[in-house]
Amino acid sequence: MIMEALNKYTSVGRRKEAVARVQLFPGKGDITVNNHPYEEYFVRETDRIIIKQPFRATDTLNKYNVVANIKGGGLSGQAGALRHGISRALALAQPELKDTLRKLGFLTRDPRAKERKKYGQKGARKRFQWTKR
Repeated sequence: MIMEALNKYTSVGRRKEAVARVQLFPGKGDITVNNHPYEEYFVRETDRIIIKQPFRATDTLNKYNVVANIKGGGLSGQAGALRHGISRALALAQPELKDTLRKLGFLTRDPRAKERKKYGQKGARKRFQWTKR
């Protein structure tokens, strides 16, 4: 959805069980996650790098501010969801960047999720040990 009056672009990113609602608008590059600076919310450097990837790939590093609400999942899944949401919002803001983001796989929702545990077994794949006698 595009709101022309505010130049605000909203999108949703998903990864595993995490859902990120992202608002992107012109600014100086501030990223806020659940009312905290993203450096404070994501303590691991790898998560921070993942979040910045769409901006680095499209040379828009300090051109947009991001406000995100994230629910569900763990921190790695949330970082992936935020990257997906930022990429989708960037594609709305500047349609010419869509091909670049698509080639890098940032617009594709990662379908991998936890496999369910099977009944009568120890886990999704693990089995109870078989004994002959």
